[in-house]
Amino acid sequence: MKLSVAIALVLLVAQYASSLAAAAAGGPRVIIVGAGMSGISAGKRLSDAGISDFVILEATDRIGGRIHKTNFAGVDVEMRANWVEGVTGKEMNPIWTIVNDELKLRTFNSDYDHLANNTYKQNGGLYEEAFVQKIIDRADEVEESGGKLSASLHASGSEDIMPWGPSAAVDMVIDYCKYDYEFAEPPRVVRDITYLPRGVTVKTEDGQIYRADYVMLSVSLGVLQTDLIRFKPQLPAWKIVSIYQFDMSVYTKIFLKFPKRFWPEGPGTEFFLYASGRRGYYPVWQQFEKQYPGSNVLLVTVTDEESRRIEQQSDNQTRAEAVEVLRKMFPGKQVPDATDILVPRWWSNRFFKGTFSNWPIGVNRYEYDQIRAPVGRVYFTGEHTSEHYNGYVHGAYLAGIDSADILIKCAQKKMCKYIVQGKYK
Repeated sequence: MKLSVAIALVLLVAQYASSLAAAAAGGPRVIIVGAGMSGISAGKRLSDAGISDFVILEATDRIGGRIHKTNFAGVDVEMRANWVEGVTGKEMNPIWTIVNDELKLRTFNSDYDHLANNTYKQNGGLYEEAFVQKIIDRADEVEESGGKLSASLHASGSEDIMPWGPSAAVDMVIDYCKYDYEFAEPPRVVRDITYLPRGVTVKTEDGQIYRADYVMLSVSLGVLQTDLIRFKPQLPAWKIVSIYQFDMSVYTKIFLKFPKRFWPEGPGTEFFLYASGRRGYYPVWQQFEKQYPGSNVLLVTVTDEESRRIEQQSDNQTRAEAVEVLRKMFPGKQVPDATDILVPRWWSNRFFKGTFSNWPIGVNRYEYDQIRAPVGRVYFTGEHTSEHYNGYVHGAYLAGIDSADILIKCAQKKMCKYIVQGKYK
């Protein structure tokens, strides 16, 4: 029996028992769509508040959503959520606490401090460290100046500062590294949600029907932007506009296994860059000798249009392109063919349609309030509803709590009016 199926059976038994108790007490019934971080977080919050009559419907055969560990060439790799961000700020990232205190996972600090002496020319060989460092320093200055200017603007325009637009290969890869590189019981595929003043009905692809008082959607923004889930009646125009005002980014981590190591190793060599005249073409590389000594595995990250292009071609073609790049980077080395490759396809997967949401130019708190706002008995959560931490696991975790609190306030206190402040207030 698969672990996910076993979990589903345990959940169903537990939910049946709790449903009887909740029904006797007249408690609200809730359906949560999606067993990713925000869906599970919302479920825990509801349970803590005494709302125990709920069921989580998940379309895939696993829990975790866009957190997905798999084994590649004998090494456990994470296909999406790889880093825990913000662990040295004023407020501790709650995921960092879970990772260390509850899960007790091995952790490593990523070393980005030596990119200046690990940036390779398009046709091979390293750039001089001082030359690249000057470009990095200039990029940092531009970012700092943009931050100061942004802080002086009205809130509605504070995110409209565009990064500089480099054209030289080395300038582009530094810019790419600073911006592009930084910024999923048996499956139950929900296809129809009918919401009325008296309750909700959820219908799955296999014909199962679930009824409840409320439904909370924790699917990705990319799924909301497709017709996978149909709403009856149709969502109001303001909600549809808010959904389409945000972008769904694609971030692809490509893993390659080699029969031997040919890249530099030792301190200061964890990350290296490829400066191509074509922006985003296999630009950021990482080796795992610190985490998995002797694994001979490389990770290269691509995003956006390159991700979409690569998802539509064969793995063999991607393998050939990546190895060709490595042979250009290390012309004096015998670079063998990769023996294995792993290419996640988040954009092509109808249950995700991308990796994380992106804050586009022109939106602010107003749009985030709208995308999080409930429509009747339909509630929304997910990293895309987190104003400050969209795109991150802790954003999904905190969004699940926030959205559950909104539902709890309505279900238990009858405070159901959700107020969206004006855009320029």
